[in-house]
Amino acid sequence: MKPYIHLNSAMTADGKIATSNSSLQISSKDDLIRVHKLRCKYDGIMVGINTVLIDDPKLTIHKIDAKKEDNPTRIIIDSKARTPLNARVLNDDADSVIVVSKKAPEDRVDKLKNMCNVIVAGEDQIDLPLAMSKLYDMGILSILLEGGSTLNFSMLKDKLVDKLSVCVGSKILGGFDSKTLVDGEGFNPSECINLKIENIEKIDDDILVEYRIIYEN
Repeated sequence: MKPYIHLNSAMTADGKIATSNSSLQISSKDDLIRVHKLRCKYDGIMVGINTVLIDDPKLTIHKIDAKKEDNPTRIIIDSKARTPLNARVLNDDADSVIVVSKKAPEDRVDKLKNMCNVIVAGEDQIDLPLAMSKLYDMGILSILLEGGSTLNFSMLKDKLVDKLSVCVGSKILGGFDSKTLVDGEGFNPSECINLKIENIEKIDDDILVEYRIIYEN
């Protein structure tokens, strides 16, 4: 068993979600409010280690009125246990889970265990299906994935994502170092993932498109 997983992202009109070394405020204030309302509905919110290292996000509900107990569990995919001990995802605002591989340095893992829950899943890299199964067993039945392009690709490749929401902002970024919604090695044309539109909505000058993901058996 695995959690229900909803990938939510914002991208520019030319498909970019960030530059290589920083995030970019792509969507409008009203879309940010939508995202924080969405966070209230999920047991967990998940990002990869690069997001933590570059952005140092809170991963809490703070754009709308909410109680501390409304915050989802913060989940960090971090194979080498590189999460800084002073990272904001390790503060007391919400519970946190760090997912590491067996190759993570023991001293780093021990320090993280003093601050949050640590799950080991995979040998050299994270075994994402195993990690999702362990999170499900912990009682995390739904996850809002706010990943970067690498984690997004890996989750889709392993057929773990159930729903995709993309807010297309009214910006063009360009640039060779810009990150797209999904990077990685890509799929063969015959194996590309099909999407079915469930909803389209205008938010200020942005467009929100919600898809159901269809995996071929």
